[in-house]
Amino acid sequence: MKYLIDIDNSIAEIEGYFQNIPKEFNSYRQNTMLKRAVERNLEIIGEAVKKVLKRDEAYINKITEAKSIIGLRNLVIHAYDSVSDENIWAVLINHLPKLKSEIQDLMTQN
Repeated sequence: MKYLIDIDNSIAEIEGYFQNIPKEFNSYRQNTMLKRAVERNLEIIGEAVKKVLKRDEAYINKITEAKSIIGLRNLVIHAYDSVSDENIWAVLINHLPKLKSEIQDLMTQN
């Protein structure tokens, strides 16, 4: 449960970063502090997903793209120089809402 809460909190932090600024790619791209904060939360999410799977491999079927989430964490940490703003933005827009929903469902089931 702790790791699910960590994921949920990191998603909430990312969403909170856009309360006072437009949730637009150019605003994101031009704000280095925002990018680093988002990347850090994505690292936390990836590490927490990794720990969830380590404790119970059945979660691989409950968290869509779990391996990709871990892969993104590894990319941000170890290959930081090849992380593109476009890829991170795509994760925020296309994948984070689904992950949020799945994590909240898992939290209510536990």
